Amino acid sequence: MSNAERHRVIAQTVRESSRSTVQELAELTGASEMTIRRDLDTLAAQGVLERVRGGARTLLLRGEEPPFALRAHEAVDAKRRIAAEVASLVADGETVLLDSGTTCVEVAHLLRRRPVTVMPLSLQAVHVFGENPGPATLMVPGGQPRSAEGALTGPLTLASLAALRFDTAVIGCCGLSAAEGLTAYDLDDAAVKKAGIASARRIIVAADGSKLGHTAYAHVGPVTLLHTLVTDASAASAEVTALQDAGTLVRTV
Repeated sequence: MSNAERHRVIAQTVRESSRSTVQELAELTGASEMTIRRDLDTLAAQGVLERVRGGARTLLLRGEEPPFALRAHEAVDAKRRIAAEVASLVADGETVLLDSGTTCVEVAHLLRRRPVTVMPLSLQAVHVFGENPGPATLMVPGGQPRSAEGALTGPLTLASLAALRFDTAVIGCCGLSAAEGLTAYDLDDAAVKKAGIASARRIIVAADGSKLGHTAYAHVGPVTLLHTLVTDASAASAEVTALQDAGTLVRTV
């Protein structure tokens, strides 16, 4: 088992069980207890879990958003397939608003190789364009990054979005359902998503199947605002059908 895979298993186990011991995690992964202790120290430094005597416990309360560092290890293959499909929907020469979130970072890796103009709304995606320059034109908004998340929010971000118009906005989400619409865990993040949707002619939502049918507490908008949803085969078929009936074009990869 690779380090990344072991970290993913440990993070998921601690999250689901609320608390796990070093011995339990060693037995689960086949690694030594010394290795597990190092893994827990690493994951604790990333804000994925809390280190406690003899093991670790989750930092999450019910309804909280999992940390970016944890989400980055979840459904990686699905997110990359979704990102590839999203990128295929963007034509050369477009101006693109790229939302925050792990799936949108995967989209950033693909769009940086394209002759498009992109404004990312997260430090992680800005870093992708800045450290790996390509034919894409990078526009950087103002704003304050959310701690440990990197998503840009606040008055400066909203002002940047109000001043511009985009061909396409690629939006991530915490929850999406035909009944409740698009939702987020953070009120400031929801405000940025609303402004991004208002500034673009076409809205593409990039969300793996775990987000469908789920509702977070900060409402962004109804599904009638969306043009296309790109998701993966794990999405609940009933929810996909309901979204299609509401007028959303759904592409499953």
